[in-house]
Amino acid sequence: MNLKEMLNLADRIVFEKTGKHLDDLQEAVLRGTLQHETYKHVAKDFDCSESRVRNAASELWQILSEELGEDISKMNFRSAMERFHVSIVSHFAQDSAQIGLVNYCGEGKHPPDIPNSQNQETSNPKPTKISHQDLSEMPDLGNFYDRTPQLDTLTLWILQQRCRLIALTGISGIGKTALATQLVRQIKDEFDYVIWCNLNASDTPDELQHTLIQFFSQPQNSDPPPPKKKPLPLIKYLQNYRCLIILDDIHNLFMSGELAGKYQPEYEEYRSLFKQIETQSHQSCFLLIGWEQPREVSSIELPNTPIRILQLSGLDISAAREILRDKGLPEIDCTEALIHRYQGNPLCLKSVATLIQELGIDANELLLNDTVLLPEDLKDVLQQQFSRLSELEKQVLSLFCRESEPVNLAKLLECATVRSPDLLNALQSLSRRCLIEKTGNLYYLPPVLRQYIKGC
Repeated sequence: MNLKEMLNLADRIVFEKTGKHLDDLQEAVLRGTLQHETYKHVAKDFDCSESRVRNAASELWQILSEELGEDISKMNFRSAMERFHVSIVSHFAQDSAQIGLVNYCGEGKHPPDIPNSQNQETSNPKPTKISHQDLSEMPDLGNFYDRTPQLDTLTLWILQQRCRLIALTGISGIGKTALATQLVRQIKDEFDYVIWCNLNASDTPDELQHTLIQFFSQPQNSDPPPPKKKPLPLIKYLQNYRCLIILDDIHNLFMSGELAGKYQPEYEEYRSLFKQIETQSHQSCFLLIGWEQPREVSSIELPNTPIRILQLSGLDISAAREILRDKGLPEIDCTEALIHRYQGNPLCLKSVATLIQELGIDANELLLNDTVLLPEDLKDVLQQQFSRLSELEKQVLSLFCRESEPVNLAKLLECATVRSPDLLNALQSLSRRCLIEKTGNLYYLPPVLRQYIKGC
């Protein structure tokens, strides 16, 4: 099939599903995909943001996946369309020898109804890779705002460098889960098995391994499994198949009231599990998402190890502006100042933009007065993370609140009422929680967190 034929066929599929033909952006996405262009290139040609292109692409892949009966992505769009075209020709060859020449978008003969996935597999002469995916716990968070560098980094680590264990951390609302969901949508077809698990208080190490083994023990073909087949140990599935396992809310494994990353007693076996994932050879990847990462992950992060940590910071100015526009906040003279005040945190920006709109506040005046708005919904989210802090960390944060400017370590040691080793451990823990930041040799507390702590 040539490019025009593929676009015509895609247009017909979308029309059958939605009652609408491809719009200009959707066609640009498909044309760019077929011509091996990046989303960034498509956005530049279409004169729009990359996040808008990615959102349009995500919606398209979802529609096509539902209609064609297989998971469609940028990576397999061409091959999927060719397989579908072959299935149509094969299925209807006896009725119309000219079916391949039908203009699917014209006013002439309509194509046949889309066959179901069973018919596709029967008529497709080439065997296709079966990918088992359980994404029932993966959230749908709506629009995705541009994180191209981070997406590229995670993709590199997982697909090319074959990292076995990756921790994605950051403060509440920074967009960890949104980034992970976008990543999974883009790379899931590269794996034999993909599963998303939200960890909660009931997920012991044994229960998690049982869930994973049960999922991985599904047959890789349409034949029924042999009777009384004994499940393999988890590591064997990770070795025999290419698996992607996402564990969200990893912080639920750790104790409140302690420094970051200390396991609750009943979850200590996770330490052995993660160590096994790191040290034993296999072809799979665990992605851990949360406010904290396991302590052993931090201590072994080296370039030559199969472990990586990505600590997520705020959005860039362009993506943050898009959030404010989507929330109905008009462009103001000091938009960038507003974004910097909330450090590009998507949740903060959405919450504050809503409050400004509802109260009719002049955002320019707000910034002139150095006011830091802290809506109740934002306070509730911060409370969940701050409730996990140790008393030592709370003391150190109070020390930061007494300083109006960023401070160096010598100043902190001079003013602290705790022992130097305890202060250093607290600083390390607060850094891992992304509650304090460091520029050069200076530490500082972001304005939103300072405002929250003062109000506690």
